[in-house]
Amino acid sequence: MNKKTYLPNQDAIERKWHFVDASGKILGRLAVEIASLLRGKNKIFYTNHIDCGDFVVVVNSSKIVLTGKKLDQKTYFTYSGYPGGVKLTPYSVLMEKSPEKALIAAVKGMLPKNKLASRQITRLRVFKYDKHLHGAQLAVSQSKEEKI
Repeated sequence: MNKKTYLPNQDAIERKWHFVDASGKILGRLAVEIASLLRGKNKIFYTNHIDCGDFVVVVNSSKIVLTGKKLDQKTYFTYSGYPGGVKLTPYSVLMEKSPEKALIAAVKGMLPKNKLASRQITRLRVFKYDKHLHGAQLAVSQSKEEKI
């Protein structure tokens, strides 16, 4: 009885394109959905130490909803590395200027804290409005599978 576990090679992994419309969706719940697609948890051969995730394109990030008082109370933290280099931006300001950063930060926080996360976050494309640069991938993905 010699059963072996199947582990795919990087060449054997087929990466699909998923298109997500973020209008009216809650930030945290959408980030969970996107993070699981980036990690490849929807695939049957998912293993946590192999990068087998898909590409994700998010449109209408300006229409993301934050529940409760998060627009006023939650802050976006950046640090330059220098003394006094801390910048705290309230989410009300961040969602007006660049809602893409808010979604990327939420997804990044839900990925593992290792080398795989930096590779996985590069497959995320976030756009503020309906227009995006991935029309060719959209045509291919619509013929294969449905939109989320």
